[in-house]
Amino acid sequence: MLLVGSKTKEALKGSGKETFNVSSDALDALNEYVYWLVDQAQKKCKANGRKTIRSYDILAM
Repeated sequence: MLLVGSKTKEALKGSGKETFNVSSDALDALNEYVYWLVDQAQKKCKANGRKTIRSYDILAM
């Protein structure tokens, strides 16, 4: 797992008046999405002939 479960769950729950419950499978799904983002960034970086992944490789999906 790439994500720190407790920190991610805390961020998803929110704070203040509006808080949310977070199921364990939500963390699994988010973790899979992060793996997908990493894979896409690697492919874009390689396609552009670079070996350094930059923020725009991730953000421009």
